[in-house]
Amino acid sequence: MRVLLHTGKGGVGKTSLALATALGAAEHGHRVFVLSTDSAHSLGDALGRRVGAEPVEIAPGVQAQEVSALVELDRAWSQIQEWLAALLQGGGEDVATEELLVFPGLEELVALRAVRDVELRGEFDVCVVDCAPTGSTLRMLRLPDVLRMFMTDIFQLKRRASRALKPVADRMGVGRFVAPDEVFAAFERLFGDVEDVRQILLDTDRTSARLVVNPARMVVDETRRSFAYLSLYGVATDAVLINRVLPAEATGGWFQAWARRERHELDEIAASFPVPRFQAPLLPQEPIGVDALRKLAGSLYGDADPAQVFQHSRPIQLIHRDGRTHLAIELPNATLEEVDVVARGDELLVRVRDAHRRIALPASVAGRSVSGVRLAKNVLEVAFAP
Repeated sequence: MRVLLHTGKGGVGKTSLALATALGAAEHGHRVFVLSTDSAHSLGDALGRRVGAEPVEIAPGVQAQEVSALVELDRAWSQIQEWLAALLQGGGEDVATEELLVFPGLEELVALRAVRDVELRGEFDVCVVDCAPTGSTLRMLRLPDVLRMFMTDIFQLKRRASRALKPVADRMGVGRFVAPDEVFAAFERLFGDVEDVRQILLDTDRTSARLVVNPARMVVDETRRSFAYLSLYGVATDAVLINRVLPAEATGGWFQAWARRERHELDEIAASFPVPRFQAPLLPQEPIGVDALRKLAGSLYGDADPAQVFQHSRPIQLIHRDGRTHLAIELPNATLEEVDVVARGDELLVRVRDAHRRIALPASVAGRSVSGVRLAKNVLEVAFAP
């Protein structure tokens, strides 16, 4: 099943373009499911009808659902959260404390389990995801690495220690400070769910991100950073969707300065994003309803099938050259001064601006020192000593 992740700065129109993509794909004969994992759901607003937590058909061959992140979070996290809250409060209940005990990005990540559920139904060719704005999406992408580090380094050790200490702690009246085995089992189930989502996100043969951008300086600057961060976390971007572009005839009078500024930003977008770009016009009124969104899809994609892979890429891969092994990471719009690389055992720690990633290294290079780092043509290459 093809998975298309639509994300962008808040307010750029990603929900409208996600729905346009879905309806356009259906016009090409695909069976399509649209998911909103953004806590501020807007599918219903864009369609002019109610869309809720249960799938509903919005057009022939197209179903939509607004995933309840709170319901998914309760299913995945409640048992762990209750124990942590009791530990902090001495057994009492406090809604504020429970809210604080949710890791940033966890809501969005567990909501994406719905993609797996859609695939298991076996009824759809394409799943279009209206993701949260880029800030939340990037927090979501960081979380699997944190959980994998915990599960790899200390989970089993902590579980064995808790099993040994729990009976003694209960007799001493301090049992609440030691997690019961049920909490560890819940954490293990959560980690399994997160790994399932992670495998979907990193499968570049079927999953692509599509960045929605407006031709405005602040939006373009944030989207540049997001493009590099998505690559760092292994998510392939196959297209940039430019929304609300002035029509060609709006060039004179009051629009003259606006059009000139927009042309500059469109040139910046062309230079900054080495992937196919599609433009949707600024419309005289909001595209609300299936007919308007289907028309928007035609303006955006033309005759192209929105479900196709517009550009194949593998953001992170091992390459062999000149007798050495290199790890290549696509980092568009980054500079070498913004990058920090450290090899630590069987992991490579990579920091780009304020984003960082722990990349598990294969056995062929694990434990080797880094012999060189270079950034050329938007690709960071880390060479390992032989």
